[in-house]
Amino acid sequence: MKPRLWIDANVIVRYITGDPPDMARRVGELMKRAERGEVVLIVTEIVLAETFWVLRSFYRHPVSRIVEVLADLLQAPGIRAVGSRRLLQALDLVRKHGVDIADALLAVDAARAGDTVCSLDRDFEKLPVPWEPPPSA
Repeated sequence: MKPRLWIDANVIVRYITGDPPDMARRVGELMKRAERGEVVLIVTEIVLAETFWVLRSFYRHPVSRIVEVLADLLQAPGIRAVGSRRLLQALDLVRKHGVDIADALLAVDAARAGDTVCSLDRDFEKLPVPWEPPPSA
C-alpha cells in the first residue's frame, strides 16, 4: 500500500507560489512522487479553504486563477481530496458567483441535505440553495 500523507495548506501554497524557493523545491519533489504513484497526498476541506484564503489575501492572486489552480490540483494524479466532488462544486460556485469559498462549501452542503442556509450574508441570494436571514426582533 502506498504511503498516504495528509498535506497542510502551507505545502499547497509553496507548490503554487514557489515561495520561498527552497521550500517550493522540496514540495515540488513531493508532488513528483505523487505523480509517479509513490505516495498519495490527501487534501481536506479545511486545507483547501485555508489555501484559498492565503492565496487571495496574502498573495493577492485573482479568484479566477485560484479556482483554476485548485480545481486542477484536486484532480491531479496522486492527489485524493476528501469530498472531492463537493469541493469541486464549491470551487465552481466561487467561479460563477464570486462568493467566498466558505460560503460556497456551506451552500453545497445545505443544498445536498435539502436544507436552508441561515446567514446575514446576502451572497447566499446568488447561490443555488434556499437562504434566509435570522428573524428580526
